[in-house]
Amino acid sequence: MSDTPLSRLELLRFARRVVVQQATAAVAQLDRWIADEERREAERRQAEEMRPPPPEWLIQYGLNRRNVDAVHVGDCWAAAKSGRCRPATRAQVLDALRHQVKACPHCRPDNELGVLE
Repeated sequence: MSDTPLSRLELLRFARRVVVQQATAAVAQLDRWIADEERREAERRQAEEMRPPPPEWLIQYGLNRRNVDAVHVGDCWAAAKSGRCRPATRAQVLDALRHQVKACPHCRPDNELGVLE
């Protein structure tokens, strides 16, 4: 290496090479992030498509898992919060309502089924 100082033009060319190298690395990093996010979105879409449809009706059981506490429409938010519900058929829900099991006040399965109180 010589002891002669670099000219202003040589310094500018060197700076340009450094900037191009850093920009190329930054673009490559962005491309990896984009590819990762596209992969995650594709996985989310695939999982959504594979998820079974929600049940049409739900029966909510008591804390002891034996007593029937309420009946719900399948997509009721209150049923999702309780965590004590099981899928049920229309006949099971109608039977529960006939046996004085309360209908959820939020989703009103009795109205959905046409059962009057």
